[in-house]
Amino acid sequence: MAGRLFVAQVLVLLTGGVTLGLVAAAVGPRIFHDHLERVSGAVDAQAVAHIEEAYASASAVSMGVGLLVALLAALAVSAYVARRVARPVGQLADAASEVADGRYGTRVALPGIGREFDTVAESFNAMAARLADVEATRRRLLADLGHELRTPVATIEAYVDAAEDGVAVPDEDTWSVLRAQTARLRRLAEDIAAVSRAEEHQLDLHPRPIAAADLVRGAVAAARPGYEAKGVRLRERIDATAGHVDVDPDRMGQVLTNLLDNALAHTPPGAAVTAAVDRDGTLLRFTVTDTGEGIEAEHLPHLFERFYRAEPARDRERGGSGIGLAIVRAIVAEHGGTVSAASDGPGTGATFTVTLPPA
Repeated sequence: MAGRLFVAQVLVLLTGGVTLGLVAAAVGPRIFHDHLERVSGAVDAQAVAHIEEAYASASAVSMGVGLLVALLAALAVSAYVARRVARPVGQLADAASEVADGRYGTRVALPGIGREFDTVAESFNAMAARLADVEATRRRLLADLGHELRTPVATIEAYVDAAEDGVAVPDEDTWSVLRAQTARLRRLAEDIAAVSRAEEHQLDLHPRPIAAADLVRGAVAAARPGYEAKGVRLRERIDATAGHVDVDPDRMGQVLTNLLDNALAHTPPGAAVTAAVDRDGTLLRFTVTDTGEGIEAEHLPHLFERFYRAEPARDRERGGSGIGLAIVRAIVAEHGGTVSAASDGPGTGATFTVTLPPA
């Protein structure tokens, strides 16, 4: 690319130099001759011819030397500019090839030759970082899927082998275990299908105006038995000015239920969880706040990704698939809202916030 840029600059310079020389050769002598004719009475014809010849010679020499020096200087500048422009483009092309080969940690430095080039470099670096995150999520998803499938399949296989070998006789406990494992597989398949539909904007929504307070009260009522069984206090706080929100009640109830179930899973007995709704300027804000385990800052940006777990081993013990919060994000996005998580760190609890436009 640097060579092509340099050749282009040289062609431009040569064209300009030749044009300048031709114009000067055609116009200069004519103008000089007109001036001499005005004083022809004082100068004889031989002297006029000699003066014109001297002018033409001096003009040709000075023009030639001037053009040569200008051309050399312009060539030096052109070579520098060509290299200066071509270097970051070449680096970007090499970096793109590395990313295409799967090396997502590749980054390019800002060239510093204009805001446009810096913007391209920044965009490339952001794209590479995003691809690295996607690749990490893909690997984690495949690993988690393998683990989620391996455990129930291994359990079912062990019971089937034992039955075939006559070691175990099918009884109520056996059927109970097999039902539990097949239910786990079915739930995983349903969760994957649900989050796929949600993220591909294929949810069948039936929005209608509904009181925000009713959404919170309904979700709290549905979750309360589980909280009482674990010994966690469940409270609600409703702003009387919250008003109505235009949503699909079933889907938004699913959002709040998922958040309450998530809070219950990470809150020890004797602690408390609060579901609330209030006004945040022109928006409605639903929050679920717990006083449980808390979340480390490094995990907060990834909580709503599919199959992401801040503590994989402990979450698997609780039976979660790591899809619930991904479904929450997809449903909220379909309603034109946002969802976020906040925590001051381990042991400080966490707050999940859903923001929606009012009806």
